[in-house]
Amino acid sequence: MCELMTIAAALVFTAIYFVGRSRGRTSPAVFTTMLMFWGAALMWSVDCVFNAADGEGLFDISREDTILGFIILAAGLLVFGALSLKERLFAVRA
Repeated sequence: MCELMTIAAALVFTAIYFVGRSRGRTSPAVFTTMLMFWGAALMWSVDCVFNAADGEGLFDISREDTILGFIILAAGLLVFGALSLKERLFAVRA
């Protein structure tokens, strides 16, 4: 379940990044968070493939895995919040 939640978060941040980029407003906080979620999704994709190769199900839809997914989402959003705050506090005003 954490794989599906991480992919969903990565897709959302990717959409936000490309919409912002098309409007000429790129945010390093959005870009960094997007890459973090894609990295986590890639890591869990490898884990899912090896679990399937061992005869287990492709996705683990257990309570513990769902809790782990929520923890990862919360940590990613916390990093995004910290990076956004840093951007706003230390922005060079022209």
